[in-house]
This record gives sequence, structure tokens and C-alpha cells, in this order.
Amino acid sequence: MPSTHPVLLLDIMSTVVEDPYHDAIPEFFDMSLEALNQQKDPSAWVDFERGLIDEPTFFERYLDGLSDADREAFRDHLHEAYEFVPGMKALLEDLAQAGVDMHALSNYPIWWKIIDRKLDIRSYLDWTFVSCRTGFRKPEAEAYLTAARTLKVDPWDCLFVDDRELNCNGARACAMSAIRFEDADTLRSRLAKVYPIEPPV
Repeated sequence: MPSTHPVLLLDIMSTVVEDPYHDAIPEFFDMSLEALNQQKDPSAWVDFERGLIDEPTFFERYLDGLSDADREAFRDHLHEAYEFVPGMKALLEDLAQAGVDMHALSNYPIWWKIIDRKLDIRSYLDWTFVSCRTGFRKPEAEAYLTAARTLKVDPWDCLFVDDRELNCNGARACAMSAIRFEDADTLRSRLAKVYPIEPPV
């Protein structure tokens, strides 16, 4: 029997998982974020997230290349940095226990695999719509519409959660409901009105 609840589409970085971009990544290069941003090729990250370039090419364009050993050390550094946003692991557990159909809808490169090795997020949701796999980045309409088509549901039968209002507005423009993420308790309170989970105590 089909679920009467909307499919839940979740952003990952800064919604489910702490984003290492502002702290852990500059720390690895012993640079400030400002200095890193001044040095990088601004198009490299977007191409990497779209899956248009591989990791070695990304580093060639981002920081004039890294050795194989440096790239391995960087991946290890990311592995250590990835952690759940406080309260989100418990919320995912409860949603999964309630049988909610959940999928990632995230702008991110192939490093999503490092996140999954560390946090085993696939236990709760499917990494179906990561931009490096689909080629589409939020807030492009196709990022949302591809998800709905692939899931064989109408956009209005999806509920999207993201920490960025720009991405939420992109979903709403495609007729999806959207919630801007603030913190796990606030999100739990709002999702408890839609799915059979307990609200925050």
C-alpha cells in the first residue's frame, strides 16, 4: 500500500552533517578561509560537485595540485571532520523507524562516500540525488524535478529540507513543500506534524 506521507528530500551539508568547508578544510592547508578563497579556481568546486571533473583534476585547478599522499591525507582529514549536526542522527533514526521514504538531495562531490563510510547515513536514507551523480545543483529546477520524476511522484508529494533559503525557494518554485533547517529540535517539531514521529520533549 503506497505511503500517504510525502517523500522526504534532505540536504546533507549543514543540515544533516556538519560542513567542514569553513574550518576543517582551511585547517588542513594551514590557510585562512579568506586566503583559500582568493587562491582557488572559482569554477572548480562547481564542476566537481556536478561530477564533470574527477578529484585529481579538482585539486589541480583548486590549489595547483596535490600529491597522491597529500590527497590521501586530505581524505583522512575529511573523514575525521564529518559529524552529525546535533540531534540529527536521532531524528533520522526515528524517521527511518517510522518508515519514512528519505533521500539525499544535496550539492556535493564524490566525497559523499567518505561521509557515508564515517556516519553510515545509508542506514537511514538513500544517497539518490547527490549533484555529482545527477549533474544538477540546487537551486536549479532540474535538481528537484529529476528527483520527483525518478521517484515517480509529483513534486507536491515531496517535502524538501535545506539550511539555505535560496534552495528552499528553488523547491517551492517547482511546487515542492520546503522547510528551512534551523536546528534538529525545530525540524523535529515541524516534521512531527507530517510523519508519525514524536515531537521534541
